[in-house]
Amino acid sequence: MANPSRHDLSSAPVTCDVAVILRTLALLAFLLASPELCAQQLEPRAYSPNPVGSHFVVVGLGESSGGVALDPSLPIENVRGTTDVALAGYGQTFGLFGRVASLALVLPYANAAFDGDVFETAHHVTRNGFGDLSMRFAVGLLGSPAVSLAEFMHRKPAPALGVSVVAVAPTGQYFPDKLINLGGNRWSFKPEVGFTWPAGAWDFELTAGIWFFMDNEDFFGGVVREQEPLTTTQAHVSYTFRPRLWLAASWTYYTGGRTTVDSVRHADWQSNQRYGITGSVPLWRTQSLKFSWSKGAATRIGSDFTTYSLAWQIGWFNK
Repeated sequence: MANPSRHDLSSAPVTCDVAVILRTLALLAFLLASPELCAQQLEPRAYSPNPVGSHFVVVGLGESSGGVALDPSLPIENVRGTTDVALAGYGQTFGLFGRVASLALVLPYANAAFDGDVFETAHHVTRNGFGDLSMRFAVGLLGSPAVSLAEFMHRKPAPALGVSVVAVAPTGQYFPDKLINLGGNRWSFKPEVGFTWPAGAWDFELTAGIWFFMDNEDFFGGVVREQEPLTTTQAHVSYTFRPRLWLAASWTYYTGGRTTVDSVRHADWQSNQRYGITGSVPLWRTQSLKFSWSKGAATRIGSDFTTYSLAWQIGWFNK
């Protein structure tokens, strides 16, 4: 027999009670659909130089689980969730005006479940489907000349400065009559600058970027959801034991991202920190395994998840 106190917020007629829930639960919308999860991702060596003509295919699995910190004035408590993600991606490098550039695409598939108490009543939400497609374009400005693999093998490591733009397209699963979705139903963009400094077997990297969000014009209840920019900063220190065998420690801080739903501004400004470890282990000449672990260090508003992931990468070069 079903528990009468347990409900699914996936859909419901827009009654007066649901309108109240919309006002108070709008903060939860970023759990799956917002690049707030992307802001949590730690990406060491994202700006390390590579030879032109490199290609790679990546398939990976990951799990994020933990609690969600919300405005304490809201009647929402004990919010926890688990998201299992499978992803596939492709990328390649090429020369652009004498500098090395890269283009990468990543498509995730997610299985997510969230639980929480609203007005002391338990609610449960599950979702299965594709998330939003992410695209990243990067180019080296300093210390990243467009060289072949043979030239790259004989070059002396040097400090490098690069820039990138990430675009997230609204391709993921989205239902306007549901509050929690896998897709954001909006475009998002993040310009970023990254600096890396090699020192023997050590590499030091610092990145800074800003997420910009288009409006979701068909949010739950047929209203408009807006979000202010979200700034991100990351610092990484990695040590290379031998080619493709390395270990990195990382930290990130992201702040901003306050939302407005139906002209009502919410108290969901974020100021969060995370730390983690990432490593790469070579398998064969063209294959490697990449593993990562990260955890929240301080969370004001947002998801405080512990994340594990494992990715298999296959790379090859143009002759």
